Amino acid sequence: MKLTTRGRYAVQAMADIAAFGGASPTPAHEIALRQGISPDYLDQILSKLRRAGLVVAVRGAGGGYALALAPRDIRIADVVAAVDEEIKTTACAPGAEVGCRGVSARCITHDLWDELGRQIEIFLNAISLEDVVERRVLGSASVNRPVTEGKSLAALAD
Repeated sequence: MKLTTRGRYAVQAMADIAAFGGASPTPAHEIALRQGISPDYLDQILSKLRRAGLVVAVRGAGGGYALALAPRDIRIADVVAAVDEEIKTTACAPGAEVGCRGVSARCITHDLWDELGRQIEIFLNAISLEDVVERRVLGSASVNRPVTEGKSLAALAD
């Protein structure tokens, strides 16, 4: 899977704006300080988020960045996509004739990793920025917990 610091920092910046922004814009230097992100790198990320319509920039005294939408309306997948991140779990290009081994055949585990990528995409689309800020993410994966012969894995562990 390829999710670089750019994608993680974009989510952190958006969560910071949602958590600390309130009614006024959040200055980029405050976000950088709180989140431990290089100010120059954060400026690049915020620029991409602005172009994607996820934040608005306010100039002048008291300026900074504000969310363009309500936190409940911003999906984490959209934040990651806005900074040109791709959740890629296979070495193959989608629809390519050449497989992950550089030949026409796909590796034996291709379907496993391809499905993992789809599950990550589904998960990130199901989580809103509000869910992150309100700490409602922990345990959300248990909604689709695997079942073995009528028992969940948690029940099997007992």
